[in-house]
Amino acid sequence: MAQSSIRFSSYPRTSPSPPFIAEIVRVFRECEPNIATLDRRNRLKSDDVLRAVRTPLLDLGFEVEMGKKRTEKIHRPVFFGENGIPVVRYEIDAYHQNWQCGLEIEAGRAWLGNAVYRDIVLGALMVDVSHLIIAVPNEYWSKSSGQDVVSRDYDYASRLAETIYAHERLVLPYRLTILGY
Repeated sequence: MAQSSIRFSSYPRTSPSPPFIAEIVRVFRECEPNIATLDRRNRLKSDDVLRAVRTPLLDLGFEVEMGKKRTEKIHRPVFFGENGIPVVRYEIDAYHQNWQCGLEIEAGRAWLGNAVYRDIVLGALMVDVSHLIIAVPNEYWSKSSGQDVVSRDYDYASRLAETIYAHERLVLPYRLTILGY
């Protein structure tokens, strides 16, 4: 069997990844032929990747976004109002209640569009998210002035996570895994 291009890093580095991370990585590896970006000039959208991993994530017990309609999205509460009703909720691609694990899948906007930064902040505000996984392309290919250019999103996002978790001025309320596909 060829070596997988699906890779991950979990933070903080002082603790091993929770056991469920291996299950999620297995899902991405099973779907690798359809989603891998390393050394491939594919221009997948995050919805394409989510569609590929949706059924195996559902089999693991995740709630998973099913489409773009409001009723097909997954919403996590941020603030509660009168009678305990959520008054502010943020969308997330997938959520596992028992693991308190949120999953965001990014593609073209991952690094160049600052989606990784947005996911880190929004994940910190969502109720019952103890572990956040941000899945990003290992490489994202785009055009600039007619030339193919590559952004190494997994490397950039991992470096950002390493910096955040090594710094004492910013403490996130969850563990983080950056997953490269």
